[in-house]
Amino acid sequence: MDEKNGKSQSKPSNSRRNFIKSASVAAAGFYIVPRHVLGGTGFTAPSDKLLIAGVGAGGKGGDDIRKFAEAGNAEIAFLCDVDDRQAKKNRKLFPKAKYYKDWRELFDKEGKHFDAVSVGTPDHTHAIVAFNAMKMGKHVYVQKPLTHDIHEAYMLGEAAKKYKVVTQMGDQGSSNDGIRILKEWYEAGLIGEVHTINCWTDRPVWPQGIKWPNQKPPVPAGLDWDLWLGTAPYREYEDMVVPFNWRGWWDYGTGALGDMACHIVGPVFKVMELGFPTDVNCSVSTPYVDNFKAGYFPDSAPLSSSVHFTYKGKNGEEIKLNWMDGGIQPERPEELGPNEIMGGHNDLGNGVIFEGTKGKMMCGVYGDDAQLLPTSRTEEVNVPQKYKRIPGQAEGHYKQWVDACIAGYGKQEVDSPFVGYAVPLTQSILMGNLAIRSFNYRKEVNGKITYPGRGITLEWDGVNRRVTNFEAANQYVKRNYREGWPDLKL
Repeated sequence: MDEKNGKSQSKPSNSRRNFIKSASVAAAGFYIVPRHVLGGTGFTAPSDKLLIAGVGAGGKGGDDIRKFAEAGNAEIAFLCDVDDRQAKKNRKLFPKAKYYKDWRELFDKEGKHFDAVSVGTPDHTHAIVAFNAMKMGKHVYVQKPLTHDIHEAYMLGEAAKKYKVVTQMGDQGSSNDGIRILKEWYEAGLIGEVHTINCWTDRPVWPQGIKWPNQKPPVPAGLDWDLWLGTAPYREYEDMVVPFNWRGWWDYGTGALGDMACHIVGPVFKVMELGFPTDVNCSVSTPYVDNFKAGYFPDSAPLSSSVHFTYKGKNGEEIKLNWMDGGIQPERPEELGPNEIMGGHNDLGNGVIFEGTKGKMMCGVYGDDAQLLPTSRTEEVNVPQKYKRIPGQAEGHYKQWVDACIAGYGKQEVDSPFVGYAVPLTQSILMGNLAIRSFNYRKEVNGKITYPGRGITLEWDGVNRRVTNFEAANQYVKRNYREGWPDLKL
């Protein structure tokens, strides 16, 4: 018996047993053939409808499912959620969609009856669901951030290349016009060569920098807590984790940086065509629980942090990217009037400022509210449109993926493919979390607590996915999955 959850470990459930068997077969190269190849009785031609299985039927995942249905050429064929309460709305909206609690059972039993998978689960289960869907030949749409750790992001990129499926990360703002406007301005030379970029957010808007609670309330009816934990270590259920606050706990979420950087740093990656950072350092807020007594809560992301990345530009030039969260903002540019809003107008507290050799430009989250500085320049310039706009912008992000899936691999472009964009962006963001977690890494030396990850810069080998000058940081590159959840293997 497992002493922590009272469940026998000697006889795995049918879904777990079948899933492990299926995963082993797929690893040997015999993955399930997509239904658009099989055809057969009741088959709907892919040119008419994309049959989608939605894993994560509530929250943002549930919203994604509704957006796919609104695209007009997709059908929600299956719904899956470990929490019946979260799935309630979409089960009513899509009564014909068969419902499962365990995605492994869904894949085992229904693999021939859907074409694509939408993954809208908490961060810690993104990769394992998407990876196994791709091994079955299914197209995948995965909410941001793409993965929970750097190794997972790499594996999803490799799987996308091997299994040749259409992929899209759920950073819908990447389909907005603002990013294209910024890129056109930059490439027209309006601000010269960019050397510094400041990015900031007011998140977290959930508890962080706190101690794990120890109340042990009963598990709510309808929630399968063990399934919700998935790949993460076992813990007793706590109310403050599900359905939203998991974002602040390292076992499940990726903190403010992981939650928001795809929407804020993502536009920077689009404009500047960045790759891996060469190094990163940070500072992190310290919670005090009494006079001169610092709290130490390694399970939780910090209340605020400031992270500094170094990149190489296309011509080898050095580019500094500074990230601030928890409400911390950079110094206001002198070109901005005292009553002008810094950053975006639609989502106050978030923004980006590009500093170039000839000027500056700024935007809000998703690249919205793009402006040159001083802002009077914005109306004065007339740069020709160079990049195609996406009909519906963020709303069109969903239809773009559906259309690309129907067309087939390699036939149509999407804005956030894993290979070339979502994977390097995700790995870069998670490199920042590597620095944050290293900052709070502590060890005891001769009876004294030390923090060897503080006050240093982590040097990053992007090709081999390793920190080269602080070995303790590498424990966060790849986490170990809980027993019963197989590692990602091609």
